[in-house]
Amino acid sequence: MGALNHVKEKTIYDNAKTHFLGNFPESLPIEQAYIHIGIYLGWIIENKLYSEFFLDEAEVQMYRFKRREISPTILSELWDGYLGYELFSKEGNMFTYYYYGGGLYKKDYITILAKKLPSIYHVTDSWLNYERMAQKITDRYNEWKKLIDE
Repeated sequence: MGALNHVKEKTIYDNAKTHFLGNFPESLPIEQAYIHIGIYLGWIIENKLYSEFFLDEAEVQMYRFKRREISPTILSELWDGYLGYELFSKEGNMFTYYYYGGGLYKKDYITILAKKLPSIYHVTDSWLNYERMAQKITDRYNEWKKLIDE
């Protein structure tokens, strides 16, 4: 567990650009590469695990997301599909390092939203899908909190 306390500065957990420049289906619009990142970022916002920097830079976007005025995809697009350490609080980084960086988020995303689809990029940007993933992330977060509190 000690490694979780040492999340390196400059850690980038994900970037939509690596998806749409990589093995991305040509038949889909590029916006589809942002959904999985936006869902996670939205959960971070709703659970107040963001940094002061992110709050200062994105307060209006956060407010609009919480009011459901902008979708996870739009939230992610506004940040160029970027998911990096400076967006998260210390605890947010520790959890993200464990959950997102460790590959559990992707496994959960596939199981809950993409298992019957051709790829993770075929998931629809909907509030229902966001809520389904948000519940799973919350469950994982609670499990993680128990692990680190032991």
